[in-house]
Amino acid sequence: MTTIVHTKRIEVRQQLAAWLPLIVLPIAAGWLTATLAAWIQMWAVAIAIYAGFKWATFALSPAARAASLAKSAGYLFLWTGMDAGAFFGCPDKRAVFCKAKHSHPRATELAWAATQTAVGFWLLLGVAPHFATSHQLVAGWLAMIGVVSILHFGVSHFLSLAWRMDGVNARHIMDKPVYATSLADFWGRRWNLAFRDLMHQFVFTPLAPRTGTARATMAVFLVSGLIHDAVISFAAGAGFGLPTLYFLIEGVAVLLEHSRVGRRMGLGRGIIGWFFAAVVIVAPAGLLFHPPFIARVVVPMVEAVQRALP
Repeated sequence: MTTIVHTKRIEVRQQLAAWLPLIVLPIAAGWLTATLAAWIQMWAVAIAIYAGFKWATFALSPAARAASLAKSAGYLFLWTGMDAGAFFGCPDKRAVFCKAKHSHPRATELAWAATQTAVGFWLLLGVAPHFATSHQLVAGWLAMIGVVSILHFGVSHFLSLAWRMDGVNARHIMDKPVYATSLADFWGRRWNLAFRDLMHQFVFTPLAPRTGTARATMAVFLVSGLIHDAVISFAAGAGFGLPTLYFLIEGVAVLLEHSRVGRRMGLGRGIIGWFFAAVVIVAPAGLLFHPPFIARVVVPMVEAVQRALP
């Protein structure tokens, strides 16, 4: 009995150590940047949330505890993915890509990552500033596309290539999302797999056996929306609930794809599935990156970039 109680206490301490940074860091980031520009606060809170989740995946991974200090630091600071099981090659069966062997990088991947990075900087530094005064929405969207191109398609891909060259299973977090023939394919296997792995490990997997797949799926999209609200709407000081609404729309559409009606309509496969996914992802995007966010956060960031340029 004493052993069981002691074991439970250890588990509680481990859980507390794993999750406490996710609570403390975003609050501290928001408080410390409250008097600074909204775009600085946005980045601070986003990085804090990312760091909190990153630490949780590391702290709760059995393999991470046995990993070397160098590889642990590499996972925490030099890798954008969130699948600790795959990265450390652990026997954790819950890890999404744990069983998959790492793929050897190709020269075309290096060229593609460099191209994406160059295009991103061109949009962010060269094109977006020209529209900051006359067409704020255009400037905002160009800047956001530029940032995504640099970070998600560029830097993350370079890091993936470097780790894979070293024999580490560090799959690139973006897997040709434009080829997705369904929403499930887009959100589950192609777009930002780091975030997907988080939601699968911490939301879907614990809930699915208790609530069923459909409710667990909606919970994933709800949590995703709330996290984006915490970054986007908090920094803008307006538009609360709109990012969450966007992700709830995505969740309902995913369930429609898997329904009998959806299957009869051809959703989830072929050109019809691709078109349906593209419309559902793009059409309500104004809810995710809503006008207050663009006007109060993104455009000032573009203007700051413009002032910093020689």
